[in-house]
Amino acid sequence: MIEVFVLPLILFPVFAESIPDYDNPYAPIFTNKPVYSWTDKVKMTIIAPSWNTDKHLIDSIGDDQEHPIKISTREHSLEPYRFTETDVNSGIFTAEIILTGFSHDANGDGTIDTSPRTNGNGPTSGFLEVDRDSAITISFEFADGVVLTESVPVQWNIGTIEFLNEIYFPEDSIIVRVVDLDMNLNPEAVDQIPIEVFSDSDVAGIEVDGIETSENSGLFEATITLTPSFSSGNRLYSVPGDIISAKYDDHTLPKPYTTSDDLEIESFTMIDSSIPSIERIQNSPIIISDSLGNTLQSISENNQIQLVGNIMNNQDFKQTFVYLFQVKNSDNYIESLSWIQGELSATQSLDVSQSWIPKNSGVYTIETFVWDSLIDPNALGKSSSIMITVE
Repeated sequence: MIEVFVLPLILFPVFAESIPDYDNPYAPIFTNKPVYSWTDKVKMTIIAPSWNTDKHLIDSIGDDQEHPIKISTREHSLEPYRFTETDVNSGIFTAEIILTGFSHDANGDGTIDTSPRTNGNGPTSGFLEVDRDSAITISFEFADGVVLTESVPVQWNIGTIEFLNEIYFPEDSIIVRVVDLDMNLNPEAVDQIPIEVFSDSDVAGIEVDGIETSENSGLFEATITLTPSFSSGNRLYSVPGDIISAKYDDHTLPKPYTTSDDLEIESFTMIDSSIPSIERIQNSPIIISDSLGNTLQSISENNQIQLVGNIMNNQDFKQTFVYLFQVKNSDNYIESLSWIQGELSATQSLDVSQSWIPKNSGVYTIETFVWDSLIDPNALGKSSSIMITVE
């Protein structure tokens, strides 16, 4: 008797490795920017589903001599360079390199600010030297004799500088911003650049550090505060009415400039008082006195009198002024017009006077005005007037 044993049939899954379609290559290459500066971080992506050879593992491509990935400029190259899959079974491969520029004094202080070098094999360990006007080429030998490429330009840029506001008040923090992608010298650290700031009150000015807003932004900001006394650190001596200027020297200029050229870039803002113009100086009514300062109860023609006014600075900053005396007769004709120019320190009170000899008896109106200048004047205080009778 023959016994027959029936074994259960157990099916095990079998996975076949996918083979790249050499006759119809598909592996587009992308970069995270259309244009790079000389010390940028370059992030690259290759979509190559045919090279997703193991759906259970994170695959790599480009790091062998048979199907290498090469990243190059005209004079330097990294080959082979490894790209790794972003996730299991994604078919998307990424890598990055850091451009290291060439030997150059980027901020004009007399020292070289770059460390040019070419080394690394991927996916994030690569450094590549590059000139200011060049290009990066990424090539992938998808199959024997089938090379896919992508190129992106590298160039310097002209920086810009600006104040965030057109007008600031003395109590404000002033922010000046420089955008210069070429000064992002280390894309994995926060860089800084020198910025000069001046005011009408301090023409020597101060130098402050513009700090990069993030590791790879190329955008730099400096914060300045104002002081009514001397400048120091990030504090600039300035008063209302001043023009503030900020300057930045760009030493990384594109063609037709040469690598030894530099360009001074400048921006301006104005300092204004938070106190309305008409309330900055208090203008008190005048009194009439003799030459000894005694108040007169009666005024006679052909006798010299003193017109005495008082003004007070309502601000915590100095204020230049022009104080005007105007005397009109009963026919509204100006008999006398005179002025005094000066400067009031913070909260200072000042007596101002002017002599006048009335030639004829009659009724006169004496008016006083406080302006910031005689040219294109703005009132700093309310006008004042009194009427007097000359006997």
